[in-house]
Amino acid sequence: MKNSVLSRVLQGFAAAAAFVLASAVQAGPVNLVQNGGFELSTNGNGQLDFNTAVSGWTAPGGYNFVFASGTADTSGAMTWFGSQNDIPLTLWGANNGGANALAHSANGGNFIAADGAYGVVPIQQAINSLVIGTTYMLKFEWAAAQQWGFHGETSEKWSVSIDGNTFETATYNNQSHASSGWMQEAFTFTAKSGGSLLSFLAAGTPEGHPPFSLLDGVSLFAISSPDDGSPPADIPEPASLLVMLTGLGLLAVARRRRQP
Repeated sequence: MKNSVLSRVLQGFAAAAAFVLASAVQAGPVNLVQNGGFELSTNGNGQLDFNTAVSGWTAPGGYNFVFASGTADTSGAMTWFGSQNDIPLTLWGANNGGANALAHSANGGNFIAADGAYGVVPIQQAINSLVIGTTYMLKFEWAAAQQWGFHGETSEKWSVSIDGNTFETATYNNQSHASSGWMQEAFTFTAKSGGSLLSFLAAGTPEGHPPFSLLDGVSLFAISSPDDGSPPADIPEPASLLVMLTGLGLLAVARRRRQP
C-alpha cells in the first residue's frame, strides 16, 4: 500500500515537473525588440512618419513604407508624391502583372518596404536593456522587390547596425518585375554598452528602377551571460527545476508516511 502511495505521489510530481519544464521552454528569453513584426501602426499601409506611424520605430524623412498583408501589389501605400494625384505606391506581384507572386513572410501580417536608392533613411529603434558582456542574437526575415511601373534588373540588401557593430546581408540580384522569397538572417554580438540604436538601412541599385528591401520578424535575444558563457538568467535551467521538484516530492512523501 505504501509503495502504491509513493508511486502515485512521485508520478504526480513527475507530471508537474514536465509541465513546468514545458512552460519554461515555451516562455524562453525576452525579445528586446518592440513590435518586431510591425503590426502596431496607425495605418495598415502608408509611408513611415508621413501618413503612418509604426509603434517603436522611427524613420523620419525616408522613403520607407509599411504594407498590410496582401496590399503591396493591390491597393498599395500612399506616398508624399502619390498623395498629390491619389496614386499609391505598389510593388510588382502576381496581382499587378509581376513576374511572380509576392511571398508571405513566416512572421505574416505587416512588413516594411524601403527604397534602397532614393530617400534612404534608416529604420531605427532604441534598445535600452543590453547587459555589457552578454552575447545577443539578432534575427529577422528579409526579401527583395521592385516598385511597380518600373523596369530593369535591380539589387537589394540590408545594412544593420547595433552597439557599434555593422552587419550586412548578402546582395540579392533581382530580375525585372520580380521579387525574391523571404530569407532568414541571424547575427550575434557581445554588448559593449547598456543601450544602443538598432538600425536597418536599405541599400539597392540602380536609382530610378526602384529597388526595395523588405523586412519582417525582427527579434533580439540574449543567448549567453557575461564572462562564463552560461545561459542568461531569464532562461530557466531545466535540471535545476527537476531537482527542486523531485526534492519537494520526496518531502511530501516523507510527511505523508509520518501521518497516523
